[in-house]
Amino acid sequence: MKIISLEEIKSRLDLKKAIVMQEEGFRLFSQGKVTVPPVGYMQMGEQFGKVHIKYGWIQNDKIFVVKIVGAYPENKAKIQGVILVFNAKTGALMAVLQDGGYLTNLRTAIAGYIVAKYMAPKEISAIGIVGTGAQARLQAELLQEYSACRDLVVWGHNDESVRKYIEDMEKKGFKVRQATSTSELCKQCNLIVTTTTARKPLIWAKDVQPGTHITAVGADAPGKQELDPNIFKLADICVVDSKSQCLDHGEAFYPFKAGIIKEEDLIELGEIVHNPSLRRQSLKQVTVADLTGVSVQDIQIAKSILSPDAL
Repeated sequence: MKIISLEEIKSRLDLKKAIVMQEEGFRLFSQGKVTVPPVGYMQMGEQFGKVHIKYGWIQNDKIFVVKIVGAYPENKAKIQGVILVFNAKTGALMAVLQDGGYLTNLRTAIAGYIVAKYMAPKEISAIGIVGTGAQARLQAELLQEYSACRDLVVWGHNDESVRKYIEDMEKKGFKVRQATSTSELCKQCNLIVTTTTARKPLIWAKDVQPGTHITAVGADAPGKQELDPNIFKLADICVVDSKSQCLDHGEAFYPFKAGIIKEEDLIELGEIVHNPSLRRQSLKQVTVADLTGVSVQDIQIAKSILSPDAL
């Protein structure tokens, strides 16, 4: 059994390879070739942490993966995690990826890039970022793989956090300005990414401009919500990473519960990857993506780090 440190993980990382593997993972998932049990949650109260457990296996793979990742109020790193890699035939623990949540953040940002690649407008006026945390940074950075646009408009609850975000992202070559409201952000941007832990809508259908794409990554657990449910009614294409997960605890849960959409109105990202006819077809279309995080992403990001002989 090998323990792989965060430093070694970063030294092994090949971003282009990881992106290709993530796309393949989504495609296999939507073709029913991945075993994905229900997500495990452990909530320990406001003074303690909250933990997600995701695990799965791709048909015929030699390994399966169990990921444990959590957020802890007294941990300045915000999240901590570990990915355990097992031999699928013997059950032996083969590797421990001590990534501290790094790979979870990265694979989530890669999913945002993949969605933008197939669903966002080709010409980006400005990228709107709702939130100021790790995903707010990584999503913008990964979008550089899709678009030459370096104009960011950011909105956050805390002005000091926004100021720090602007300072950090300008060092990375972006031009960043602060929006005074999400309504203002929507008017200026046709690619929007929401990255918060909100429990009520931050983006409203009335503010969304024609031709806009929205990727929502914050609602990854029951009770979280960033989008007005009517955005799903407005949208020409509604993408989810997993229909079952998103209808249970993603953004899609709210319009589904309200009768605004039906399950058949949703298209999985793996289907989008596989079938070009399902992607954005015109500049004026409004599209939305709900990403809750699926264990196949953890399997694929782990495999991108492991040595070939382990696979």
